[in-house]
Amino acid sequence: MNYEAILFDMDGTLLDTLEDIGDATNRVLAKRGFPTHSISTYRQFVGEGSKILITRALPEAYRNEKLIDECLQEFIEYYDLNCMVKSKPYDGIPGLLDALIARGLKLAILSNKPDLITKTCVKTLLSKWHFVVVFGQRDSVPCKPNPQSALELAAIMGIHPSKFLYLGDTGIDMQTAVSSGMFPVGVLWGFRPLEELKAHGARMVIDDPLKVLDILDRSVCPNSNDMQV
Repeated sequence: MNYEAILFDMDGTLLDTLEDIGDATNRVLAKRGFPTHSISTYRQFVGEGSKILITRALPEAYRNEKLIDECLQEFIEYYDLNCMVKSKPYDGIPGLLDALIARGLKLAILSNKPDLITKTCVKTLLSKWHFVVVFGQRDSVPCKPNPQSALELAAIMGIHPSKFLYLGDTGIDMQTAVSSGMFPVGVLWGFRPLEELKAHGARMVIDDPLKVLDILDRSVCPNSNDMQV
């Protein structure tokens, strides 16, 4: 299979953003007198959009729609100004992006982070590389794992979904790849474990960004049972 494009999840795949997300959420919680969480705990809270993040972070007894919406707005306002304090590309990502562009691959990003913040992070932290399409969470468009945004960006790029490798670090990403007809590659340097990636449809799993090049160098599409770490 000759792939023409790579679709990346952003948080946990291209960028290590966990500390900034956790710090912003903990600030909202502490302001209201709620318990905060360790940064590592946020690995299980992220991936399905900011509203789900806030819902999971709040104590269960306080998870009503009004409070969730109030906390969400506070989170977005603060995080918008502080989303790149500690965030940075993972080791190996710059080299991977350089290599992919040198090979003529088209690059795109699909995140469940709010669209404006997603674009700000890309413009600042990934400015060296050209991404044809960058989509975050947009109003009136369903979040991943719904395939709508993935299929929309494929159409914009004029590339059939089957010609995409989809790299992500969560089960949500793997489900999105499968439902949109892209080849799902799970990454282990992000937020979720191998078992989750496999359970949600990963066809390949890698522990180093440059192993994407090994997948591209294969002359045929990997077998559905061919898991690589």
